[in-house]
Amino acid sequence: MTSTRAALLAVLTAITALCSLLLFVPRAQAAASLEQVTGFGSNPGALKMYRYTPEGLPAGRPVVVVLHGCTQNAAGYGPASGWTELADRWGFSVVVPEQQSANNASRCFNWFQNGDTSRGQGEAASIVQMVDRQLADTAGDAARVHVTGLSAGGAMTSVMMAAYPEKFRAGGVVAGLPYGCAQAAGSPYVCMNTGATQTPQQWGDRVRAARPGYTGPWPRLTVLHGSADTTVKPVNMTDLVEQWTDVHGADQTADVSDTVGGYPHQVFHGPDGSGVVETYSITGMGHGQPVDPGSADGQCGTAGAYLLDVDLCAAHQMGKAWGLG
Repeated sequence: MTSTRAALLAVLTAITALCSLLLFVPRAQAAASLEQVTGFGSNPGALKMYRYTPEGLPAGRPVVVVLHGCTQNAAGYGPASGWTELADRWGFSVVVPEQQSANNASRCFNWFQNGDTSRGQGEAASIVQMVDRQLADTAGDAARVHVTGLSAGGAMTSVMMAAYPEKFRAGGVVAGLPYGCAQAAGSPYVCMNTGATQTPQQWGDRVRAARPGYTGPWPRLTVLHGSADTTVKPVNMTDLVEQWTDVHGADQTADVSDTVGGYPHQVFHGPDGSGVVETYSITGMGHGQPVDPGSADGQCGTAGAYLLDVDLCAAHQMGKAWGLG
């Protein structure tokens, strides 16, 4: 009888332990859940607001705005890009705006329309209202707000940096385009396929015209682009460098040329000697966001459509450059 009870107790103990393992949810998985926020302002661009705030996040922490590409949504891109994972790891909050098909059938942010890219109007104004709501709700650090995005989200990142430079400390454009490119090229498709013929000063003038009278400081820029991208041609990374080095008063000669993760990497210094533009050319990569799935230092993200495992996580490289880590 005693041996039977002991055996039963051992079985129950094993079952309890197994249930505990099955019910345990790692922190990295919990980070994938975004919260929708309503009532964040007048929302002239008719966007949806989602966010991720790590549990117990103290006041005074940075905010990162993460903008998805065409056909994507907040729930997929925010976690898969690695940003919610890094929010847990490093301690910051994430705002993930979402486009609606009523605004754009392919759910692209309208980076090429004046009504959505001008200061105080449309989608750009909606995104700033989301930032203000997140800063208020989390007592976040208004001096450490950053913005990044993929493809159309990358182009919208350029918009936010140009139209609201006082709001963003830095930006990260992944497979995106410079500000005003559609207008300079005469068409968004020409811009994507061949770029626009502009001098560095002309590119810079487009940014300066977006925020008349503003004298700085301007956001710093990190760009990542696949060398085999046929959707948004790599010439757009060159144009981004010309645009933002001119805005910062820098020349177009890289002060640092090396490799990171085996990929060509350059840094352009401003007049004070600090890095103002940084680029990564991801050799052989097509159109998408570089990710490096895993839990080791430097790894983040999940591979999928337009989320390409190239053993380098764009979110980690940007976050490190911005001092988030």
